[in-house]
Amino acid sequence: MAKSQKYKKIEKKIATNVHSGFVTFFKAIGVFFFRVFKVFDSKLTIMIVPHSQSKVINFQTNVFALCSGLILLVGIVASFFYFNRHAVLSSIEISSLMNKNRETLASLDELRDENTNLLQAAKRFQASLSQSLALLGLDKNSNVNQSSINNGDLSSLFTSRDSVNGSVRESSDIRSLTAYLEDAVQPIEQIGKMLDNQSSLFREIPNIWPVTHPNVHISQQFGPTIHAITGQWYIHKGIDFSTWRSGDPIMATANGQVVTVGYDSSFGNYIIIRHKHGMYTRYAHMSATRAKKGEFVNQGQVIGYIGNTGVTTAPHLHYEVHIGSDVVDPGKYINVKLSR
Repeated sequence: MAKSQKYKKIEKKIATNVHSGFVTFFKAIGVFFFRVFKVFDSKLTIMIVPHSQSKVINFQTNVFALCSGLILLVGIVASFFYFNRHAVLSSIEISSLMNKNRETLASLDELRDENTNLLQAAKRFQASLSQSLALLGLDKNSNVNQSSINNGDLSSLFTSRDSVNGSVRESSDIRSLTAYLEDAVQPIEQIGKMLDNQSSLFREIPNIWPVTHPNVHISQQFGPTIHAITGQWYIHKGIDFSTWRSGDPIMATANGQVVTVGYDSSFGNYIIIRHKHGMYTRYAHMSATRAKKGEFVNQGQVIGYIGNTGVTTAPHLHYEVHIGSDVVDPGKYINVKLSR
């Protein structure tokens, strides 16, 4: 019982001390705020004395209002500098974006020009491919049906492209071009297969230049002309190739067998090669021959050298193509466009 009373006294004392501490603390806070309020509530008189004899201006305020005004003024000035700096940075960023936009527009214009050039080239490719397919007889045998061609046909692209604007138009053009090129792959592959199958035939027909020197040119074409020595009209039965000098190599224009290696007062040193399909080629005025009679030669193989033997006025190669007993224009086989 005595211990219980003792504990109650201790508890009461602790509670009294805590209560007293809180009261003292809140009183101190109250005194602090009262003093602060008293300081801020202190009256101030501000006088403005002009240099002239005008009336003196004075007004009363307190410390709180003055401090509030100063804080507000500092806030306004700080805000001004902050937003002004932000506006300058925004202006710089906008200027940079405008420059980038101009560069992008310039690049876009360049891309559109290149796109137009690409479409024009593709249109020419389409015409050339169609013509080649017609000449080779592949236009009907091709598995590319008419509807698929129309889907990727560049003619429809060129007629409809004006109705589309902006980047959508360019995208539409590229899609149409892609579709057409995809459809063109198969006929081109067929052409390649046909050429591969016919490569042996091309090697058996005299269809290359007999001289490949960089300075080679045609000094006399096939057909009627005036003889350089006699001054009389005659039929020139071949094509003359010249490099302005002797010793440059002469090549067989097709696979075949050498049937003649000889000398003639008119042709000088000459070689005749027999090819398949009843074709012969003659190479005359050679300085020296390299092939032998009875030898089988390949297209592009060197058989002799340009010379000045026989009836000539300068070093050159006289080249003829015969089909049976007929002499034909070699230019039809070597695809040379002759000009008078």
